[in-house]
Amino acid sequence: MTITAAADGSALGNPGPNGWAWYIDDARWAAGGSAHGTNNQGELRAVLELLRATAGADEALVIECDSRYVIDSVTKWMPGWKRRGWRKSDGGAVLNRDLLEGIDEAMRGRDVTFTWVKGHAGHPLNEAADERANAAARAYQKGEEPRTGPGFAGAEPEAPAPQPVAPLPPAPQFSAPLWAETTDLFSGFDEPEASAPAQLTVSLTAAEHARLRDRADAQGISLEEALRRLI
Repeated sequence: MTITAAADGSALGNPGPNGWAWYIDDARWAAGGSAHGTNNQGELRAVLELLRATAGADEALVIECDSRYVIDSVTKWMPGWKRRGWRKSDGGAVLNRDLLEGIDEAMRGRDVTFTWVKGHAGHPLNEAADERANAAARAYQKGEEPRTGPGFAGAEPEAPAPQPVAPLPPAPQFSAPLWAETTDLFSGFDEPEASAPAQLTVSLTAAEHARLRDRADAQGISLEEALRRLI
């Protein structure tokens, strides 16, 4: 698998309000900038931020750039600059050394290829990166925060919608008194003689037992008390 991304920079006034952006697809891109910088700084920053964002990926990385300066700096001139202590062939200091050193470090041990594309020529990834870099520069020009994008991980997945919870069934309501159905429970029993101690055995079906317990609970009394009241 290969990741193909575009990296681009923008500076209004060069130097001036500065923007950078890298773009893989609509779910994976990033942008930023500063209040003052050059176009080359924006181009290099875009490459550096892309390398940092994809540091944990195992795939090969192809970077599309419309800047010959960036591509030649990284692929042609950097080895000589490093040998000379970051000095050009004429002895002058290499510009943007901090960004170039960051790119050099971020590329170590990785499969990275640079491809030149012509800017503003309809290359989809380059156009998307250019649009976002320019928007970031204009945001800094206005003193606003730019859109920074979702980054390499992409937008976080939406949390699943909460599942509706079925309401609890209403508690049973009893308008009749507890002893209203005594005839259902004790039909067929003869009244004992008043002089003899009364001992009564009642056999209840499961439905009758549940009904009696519900009514006892509704009155806030024990099942035993419920039976005593019925008697």
